[in-house]
Amino acid sequence: MKLARLGPPEQERPALVLDDRVLDLSSLTPDIDGAFLAGGGLDAVRRALDAGTLPEIADAETLRVGAPIARPGAVVCIGMNYAAHAAESGAQPPEHPVVFFKPPNTVVGPDDDVTLPRGSRKTDWEVELGVVVGRRMSYVEPSAALEHVAGFVLANDLSERHLQLEVSGGQWSKGKSAAGFTPTGPWFVTADEVDHRALGLRSWVNDDPRQDSSSADMVFDVEHVLADLSQYMVLDPGDLVLTGTPEGVALSGRFPYLRDGDVVTLEIDGLGRQRQTVRAHEEDRP
Repeated sequence: MKLARLGPPEQERPALVLDDRVLDLSSLTPDIDGAFLAGGGLDAVRRALDAGTLPEIADAETLRVGAPIARPGAVVCIGMNYAAHAAESGAQPPEHPVVFFKPPNTVVGPDDDVTLPRGSRKTDWEVELGVVVGRRMSYVEPSAALEHVAGFVLANDLSERHLQLEVSGGQWSKGKSAAGFTPTGPWFVTADEVDHRALGLRSWVNDDPRQDSSSADMVFDVEHVLADLSQYMVLDPGDLVLTGTPEGVALSGRFPYLRDGDVVTLEIDGLGRQRQTVRAHEEDRP
């Protein structure tokens, strides 16, 4: 199943996306969030779909697409999880997953404009496979990790590299935390319909190719990442885990960083496509 949230910011309504129509889930839940997932919401959607009781959203194509998960409690990210990306960053593949966090208010709709941080010098794109947690995770083994996954989603882990690396004080969060820096969606697809092991990930800037890789090239696969995280923290339903980006970013030195007016397009097989227009911070505009 493909679950989405449609409508203006803070007013999105939950929806089920089918091949030929979009169905309203408002009768089942006020939102797609941790409480919905923890309370058996996905099973309730399946039952209602089978019963034919979900009304259609007639004007769905005219509505803004929001992030498919309401503001998560945590956005947990894995760095340098593709060997080629680690190399273009000037590093060796890590021996253990590299973990950092992004604030929940970075999560926005897949096609919302991206506002550069004030004085931005080096804002970069990063197409990533995201994991939506469906069940509480603590001290989980890799063999059981997928039992705790609600679904998979496309995300852009935007990064201001000057802030991330040059004025960071040794950590990355300064360059990862600007509002709107995690466009997510257009939908999340339930885990039973996704083979996460070999998904194609691609990105473009102004329609010029940038990234083109596969999740098969991860240093640490999804099961390893989730199990490892669960040894150090508790992941709750609705939390979002980003699993790293492949090579082909501006940090490599092969491409320019993002500027006002650029258009970033990203896609993952089966998880949809997103497209953002980059806007300069209001204090940096002519």
